[in-house]
Amino acid sequence: MSAGQTGGGTAAYAGDVSAQEAWTKLAADARAALVDVRSDAEWTFVGLPDLAPVGKRPVLVPLQVFPGMKPNPNFAAEVAQALPAKDAPVYFICRSGGRSRTAAIALTALGYTQCFNVAGGFEGDLDGERHRGRAGGWKAAGLPWVQS
Repeated sequence: MSAGQTGGGTAAYAGDVSAQEAWTKLAADARAALVDVRSDAEWTFVGLPDLAPVGKRPVLVPLQVFPGMKPNPNFAAEVAQALPAKDAPVYFICRSGGRSRTAAIALTALGYTQCFNVAGGFEGDLDGERHRGRAGGWKAAGLPWVQS
């Protein structure tokens, strides 16, 4: 069973991809989009994927809202407004891959046909020194990113 399958064999989402694979697809397909589902604080203090080299910008829609990290009740509507084409590839990214997987499943349930989770997210898992950004994900892959 692949990462994007449910126990019944029905695709819950299109599957997991590496940060490098997402970057390659974003560069190659003009319709492909990256949706960053982290919080405002994460975007500001941790950084953002920089899609300028491929002529794009990430779509910023938090899956959870700060403070309290409560579910964003407008998440699906905000993504749908930003990405009206339900057949275009959409890559979801968060810190390490959990929230973005949830987002990919949610948008697939709304009729989006190519929702992918960026496994490892923006920062990846903790390394041996309990730091993120070195053991997987967008940053560790050496992909472009910016910080304010």
